[in-house]
Amino acid sequence: MAVSLKAMRYFNTAVARGSIAQAADELNIAASAVSAAIDQVEDALTLTLVTRQRSRGIKANASGRLIAQKFERLLEDYQAILAEGAELKHSLGGVLRVGYYAPVAPAFLPGIFSSFIPQGSDTVLHLRECDNDAAQEGLLNGEFDVILFVSEGAKAAMAFDILVEAPPYCVLPKAHPLARQRSISLAQIAKERLVVLDRPVAAAYYHRLFADFGASITVAAYANSTEMVRGLVSAGHGCAVLNMQPLTDTSYAGADLVSLPISDRLPHLTLSIAYDRARPRRLVQHFVDACRSHFEKAGARYCVGNT
Repeated sequence: MAVSLKAMRYFNTAVARGSIAQAADELNIAASAVSAAIDQVEDALTLTLVTRQRSRGIKANASGRLIAQKFERLLEDYQAILAEGAELKHSLGGVLRVGYYAPVAPAFLPGIFSSFIPQGSDTVLHLRECDNDAAQEGLLNGEFDVILFVSEGAKAAMAFDILVEAPPYCVLPKAHPLARQRSISLAQIAKERLVVLDRPVAAAYYHRLFADFGASITVAAYANSTEMVRGLVSAGHGCAVLNMQPLTDTSYAGADLVSLPISDRLPHLTLSIAYDRARPRRLVQHFVDACRSHFEKAGARYCVGNT
């Protein structure tokens, strides 16, 4: 049984809205037509793709999300063919789903989107911050179109491109005596109480830096966000080791911080990008190219280099 473009559109709208009734209202058709389209898609593929819930709510399973993503590509290609020769903003319309494990992503993602999505475009962005494993799983099961993640924790099946290699640096309150130095050693940092970024990959990486140098540390606090780490440091609870740097030396609490390069030679963490390379949608490819271009030009702004 063939699946029509109309059925694909009805199916995707229902999956996106999570409701047959809402999809019908948006498409200005009968709810029975949406339900029939879902049945057509499931029958053609001999798969169960959605779970129907009470009050006509639906929830796509992993296979359903993956099929919806593939349908979206087909529908986008079809629209691009119809709009051949139209302005760029019309060929870039659609939904872009980005998962990211990058604590300072708010410092660069908005600018990257502005660099290639024209004003007035009907592109809709879905952005989700998640941990490293969840980002990769989301890409593999079709939940995300593209992800930004730390590739030191990459799964074996994950193909990726490195955007920037960020060396560790130390962040201190501006009034701290060590903040007047041009750089700081790991031995000096180990004598201070530490605030540790407690996120998958990151926490293990920071502990390993000191363990590899045979240094023991005293942890004052664990926090699972970069800005909370910076806030605790600015309030005098200790110093911290981080990698990517926000484009401000002021914490959310309004206190000034100082970032110092670490004089020891230490392993970096890498921010990487991954997506379906086989046949990426135009919107995905534009985003990937914009990320590469951005970090080629400005990547060093987010790093405090070693001396």
